[in-house]
Amino acid sequence: MDWRAFAEEMAELARHLLAQGSTQETLDAIAERGVELLDGCDAAGILAVRKGRAVTLSACGDMAVESDRLQGELGEGPCFDAARRTNGERLFRITDMTKPQPEWPRFAPAARELGVGSMMGFLLYTRDDDFGALNLYSGRPGAFTPEMETAGWLLASHAAVALASARTVDQLEHALDTRHAIGEAMGILRERHHLSEDEAFDVLRRISQTHNVKLRDVAQSIRARAVPER
Repeated sequence: MDWRAFAEEMAELARHLLAQGSTQETLDAIAERGVELLDGCDAAGILAVRKGRAVTLSACGDMAVESDRLQGELGEGPCFDAARRTNGERLFRITDMTKPQPEWPRFAPAARELGVGSMMGFLLYTRDDDFGALNLYSGRPGAFTPEMETAGWLLASHAAVALASARTVDQLEHALDTRHAIGEAMGILRERHHLSEDEAFDVLRRISQTHNVKLRDVAQSIRARAVPER
């Protein structure tokens, strides 16, 4: 493997991921670039486990989609385990899926039927965040060597940092949107009912608590109803 060329590709990848406009676009770009950058990789996906259930966050290739579906239905599989971190491991590599896999007695035969020859996966994490597992698939046994494992780990490390950045941006934009919606709703209430700023906010808060609805949703509802009247 030409590590100098791969390092250049990783630098370009970092710029590409940080240029995405949302967390979902970043997830999709990671899966797509996994297939493009890693020799022998035919499909890639990002799987998370939420409340014990497998959730596909992104996938590039039918093999990844079907593998995630199977692992979710069966409740077992290497990607499922990596996303849950059941044994503390942050990566896995299965060089030959055609051989017996006693850890996953139901998933392994089903994966062979899907055409999976080899797999490897990496936990996407930073010091404060755990985003799930990046899983890579090949239809050929022996496609993922120790060298490819190193390359995949570098890809996953770049991906985790980009995801942390994207999620922070999404959270900031969401906070700004919420602040704007509440401010506009308060303005509508003040104008219509001759309320002070504190009184308008108390109205929003009481509606939120009474109906168990988020404050932002209450504000958006008031704004939506006020539009035809303007």
